[in-house]
Amino acid sequence: MVSNMAKSFMKFQKVPFVIAEMSGNHNQSLERALQIVDAAAAAGVDALKIQTYTADTMTLDSNSGDFSVTDSSSLWAGKSLYQLYQEAYTPWEWHDPIFKRCKERGIIGFSTPFDETAVDFLEKLDVPFYKIASFENTDIPLVRKVAATGKPMIISTGMASIAELDETVQTARQFGCPEVVLLKCTSAYPAPPSEANLATISHLHELFQVSVGLSDHTLGLGVSLAAVALGACVIEKHFTLCRAAGGVDSAFSMEPAEMKLLVEESRKASEAIGRVWYGVSEKELASRKFRRSLYVVKDMKKGEAFSAGNTRAIRPGFGLAPKHLDVILGRKCIMDINRGTALSWELVE
Repeated sequence: MVSNMAKSFMKFQKVPFVIAEMSGNHNQSLERALQIVDAAAAAGVDALKIQTYTADTMTLDSNSGDFSVTDSSSLWAGKSLYQLYQEAYTPWEWHDPIFKRCKERGIIGFSTPFDETAVDFLEKLDVPFYKIASFENTDIPLVRKVAATGKPMIISTGMASIAELDETVQTARQFGCPEVVLLKCTSAYPAPPSEANLATISHLHELFQVSVGLSDHTLGLGVSLAAVALGACVIEKHFTLCRAAGGVDSAFSMEPAEMKLLVEESRKASEAIGRVWYGVSEKELASRKFRRSLYVVKDMKKGEAFSAGNTRAIRPGFGLAPKHLDVILGRKCIMDINRGTALSWELVE
């Protein structure tokens, strides 16, 4: 059964659902992890996400080439995969206190499982929904396992082809997932804005008929705000207390003040999309004073002709539109008119 919290999440209302990703930024300190929860809640996010794995469930303890990060440009260059995941993993005994702190602070706590044992563990904690990471979006057995919980799934799309995503989404639906949300993602750390390809957001929505958001690994706010303008209903960003404190993901993580700004500005961006609208809005009514319209600018006697000397297009905008001036000039007024009178057809012979 899907929890009420999950149902609330899947509605998405009119504001983007903002997720703070803790990842390994706790630096192996439970106290710091709980501080991250507090800071995320204070910044106004909707949810905080962690990751559920151990080094042994992720890879082998090996330093051979296949198991080492050899890309010199990587944040994790020189480490073995085992070392990296040992440093970054969130101890499973921390999950319950982290989720409890989330609940106390009024935000949703959930996780990304990386294997079937992680799903079984998270089910015991009754997480409301699940995230499938980009690197696992082709792990069909894992997708089946998560779908079988009957809870919603958020799936990052990094590196996946359309065919791969189709298989993943169809598997999720076939095995019991009530709702899928796809997150456009560029799996580079940090990711350059030039490779964000946000135009994919609308295409994903049309192709799979699902809600679509963004898992954003770029630096700053710009890409996330652009995504909201293009229809993203979820924004996920990595989050830390202080980049200077270090950590496996700190270099591309937001600090509290930045996250607060993202929450505020993304909601403004969402609200600003609005609907197709022309003409005077309610808030613009008072601004009509600053339009031009036709006014009598000198006292006129009944029968006097309107001329360039006594009739002009000036502010405010309560008289006839300026386009009527050529029609008015040369015609006569039907009564005395005082200077400063807004011209109307009732005054024209």
